Amino acid sequence: MKTELYINQKSTIQRALNLAKKAILIAFVLTPIRFFLELAGLPESAIFIIGLLWLTLGFAIYWGIKLYNEKHSYLLLLLSLLIFSPISRFPVSVLWWIDTKWEIGTHYGFYFKNFGQALLNQVGYGSLVQIIPGFILGSITIAIMSNRKGSIKKTNSLENE
Repeated sequence: MKTELYINQKSTIQRALNLAKKAILIAFVLTPIRFFLELAGLPESAIFIIGLLWLTLGFAIYWGIKLYNEKHSYLLLLLSLLIFSPISRFPVSVLWWIDTKWEIGTHYGFYFKNFGQALLNQVGYGSLVQIIPGFILGSITIAIMSNRKGSIKKTNSLENE
């Protein structure tokens, strides 16, 4: 019994990790792109959309659509966000370090006095800023998709009568 529970937990975590991989890779590409666009002189208002929060919200909707039919859809959504969010924030901390070390002057260098503060705030607080709205939006997506599936089944069964 315990072995079966362990295998189920392990497979759920593995599934969430597999879901998060693609998002992590995109975040690792997206964050430096935003940094270099800012260095190129584009205003913050123009590059705001190229950010981790928007990426998280997009993936939360995608995961909600993909997971709504799964047994533990909400758990998988939450675990995927818990894996993705902190890992996706590490490049932001590294860019903070680069910005402050060479006094480049991007927004990445604002707010923190040392790397520890930047890491804690970016990975800790920044993750919460991604996880909470991501889970809410993903949960709404799962609920809508589940409700839609239920409506389609009811409609089909009424038509067959």
